Amino acid sequence: MADANDQTRAGFVALIGEPNAGKSTLLNRMVGAKVSIVTHKVQTTRARIRGVAIEGDSQIVFVDTPGIFKPKRRLDRAMVTAAWGGAADADITVLMVEAHRGLSEGVEGILAALAENPVRGKIALAINKIDMVDVEKLLAMTQKLNERFDFVETFMISAEKGRGVDDLRKWLAKEVPAGPWLYPEDQIADLPLRMIAAEMTREKLTLNLHQELPYQLTVETEKWEERADGSARVDQIVYVSRDGHKGIILGKKGETIKRISRASREELSDFLGRKIHLFLQVKVRPNWLEEAERYGEMGLDFKDGNA
Repeated sequence: MADANDQTRAGFVALIGEPNAGKSTLLNRMVGAKVSIVTHKVQTTRARIRGVAIEGDSQIVFVDTPGIFKPKRRLDRAMVTAAWGGAADADITVLMVEAHRGLSEGVEGILAALAENPVRGKIALAINKIDMVDVEKLLAMTQKLNERFDFVETFMISAEKGRGVDDLRKWLAKEVPAGPWLYPEDQIADLPLRMIAAEMTREKLTLNLHQELPYQLTVETEKWEERADGSARVDQIVYVSRDGHKGIILGKKGETIKRISRASREELSDFLGRKIHLFLQVKVRPNWLEEAERYGEMGLDFKDGNA
């Protein structure tokens, strides 16, 4: 761990933006390991996931917040509240905007909310997916966004390809407050392993199922049993709200759940560097979206979902 002297710096950086703006991809790129769920579907990040990056003598603790959108359900409201909570607690907030979408209605809403309820830290702009638009459009949009809000700095990046990410990380390392590091040097995420494992399985479910179903399910790691040979047995439950959903997840002759379980087991084994024995069950709980315990398992506050 870095010595707690005048040279060390450490602070929290919140990544905010619309769903699918690339926040999770940027977090994983910054940290150098997969700690946040990444899919082509929107609204997949539910809890505020902290990933830790080291840059020189600085430790940057990223808060990957759920995407900010107009909430319709209790879970949506809890996710949006968690997103704003992550920004309110951070030393620096980075608003991520998709280059090809620009100043969308959703981004307008986020900027209006930032103006009405200023967060305590500095606010920077990161325009992501810059390879999707030409330079002239990019510059015009950058000017427009900076006219709408007084960002302390603007970065043009491709989180997926890594372009511009080093510049952003170096700037963040310079801007976080001076002080001792907040986490051990070898820790990359402050989520319990049980939750990381559940997120990995939920990602595989999201990638393998049709559009709406992923938002109607949750995954919980029920048991984690360490074994003498260094491996671990992990038992997880997939909660769904309808019998029909259970059938979709199981698939014909159980093929879908087997494929999902295999993919999740392989990724978790690679992540931990040891053998994992993963066992999945699918259970129907019609009202899981209204159960406080389920929200706690996701790292959300049930009360934040109150209308």
